[in-house]
Amino acid sequence: MAGGEENAAGEGSLGEPLPASDEPPQPLAEGLPEEQPRPGPPHREDEEEEEEESERSEGPLEGVLDEDTAAEGLHTFGRSAPGTEYVYLHLSLPGRDLSDISILSGYVHLQKMDLSSNKINGNELAEVRGLERCRSLSQLGLAHNRLAAVTGLRGLPIRSLDLVRENSLGLAGLGRAGNELAEVRGLERCRSLSQLGLAHNRLAAVTGLRGLPIRSLDLSFNQIEKVNGLKSLKNLQRVDLSHNKINSLQGLEEHDLLEVINLEDNQVAELSELQWIEDLPLLRVLNLLKNPLQKKDGYWLSAIFMLLQVTDLDRKKVSVKEKFEFGPFQQH
Repeated sequence: MAGGEENAAGEGSLGEPLPASDEPPQPLAEGLPEEQPRPGPPHREDEEEEEEESERSEGPLEGVLDEDTAAEGLHTFGRSAPGTEYVYLHLSLPGRDLSDISILSGYVHLQKMDLSSNKINGNELAEVRGLERCRSLSQLGLAHNRLAAVTGLRGLPIRSLDLVRENSLGLAGLGRAGNELAEVRGLERCRSLSQLGLAHNRLAAVTGLRGLPIRSLDLSFNQIEKVNGLKSLKNLQRVDLSHNKINSLQGLEEHDLLEVINLEDNQVAELSELQWIEDLPLLRVLNLLKNPLQKKDGYWLSAIFMLLQVTDLDRKKVSVKEKFEFGPFQQH
């Protein structure tokens, strides 16, 4: 009996058999139980982490100037314009395939920038944005781009602006398209501008420069027919109008500071056109090569006698002796 009790006690310790249930046994569920709530949308934090990871994997956007690239072009350490701190003053980033330079709005101390030869997939830098706050900028190079208009420079203290289209060999159209300015707009408030390069564009007339303090102006390799629009440029000292379609020198008169005029490869046909520049007191260099008037009888003698102040004509030096020798000859 004792053993039977022990056995009973041992069975009890293992647990009594459960009473039979009226409900049929439930099969094991596959996957998630039906009553378990479905997973909701991911948290915002997870989304942000995924976006950051995706951006890191993609790298910098093509054509958009970022801080790392800008840092590569910074040079010339010196005092800021107010003189209160030491900063980088110059930025040189030619040929970087840039189409968006808006990050430069934060580089307010830069004084010189070279952003020439920038393009992306054949669509080259078409407008200037991001320089509005660069209030110390005095020199800007934008050659070899595809600017259709000059915008985004209003009020900047720029003294030298290069919008030349020519390529690195100094020739046009050798596999590198350039700016395509058909008119000049957006420079009206650049009141410090003294040097402007607009060569190799599509300008048919000189406009948009009224009242600017320009001393050196390059308008070569355009489609200009008349020298209009220069009358108000009273500080003009050098002008390059070569390789255009100009047939008259009218418009160059009354520029008392003008020293150098380049009119090579134009359509000036009459010697009488020289009267328009006859009274320019400081004119020293005149180039009329490849103009029809060069074929006129007595061209050289007439030119050096009418323009006694000129010392270099058609890339040849004119001596004082020549002037006195040819002067009396011209009067007969």
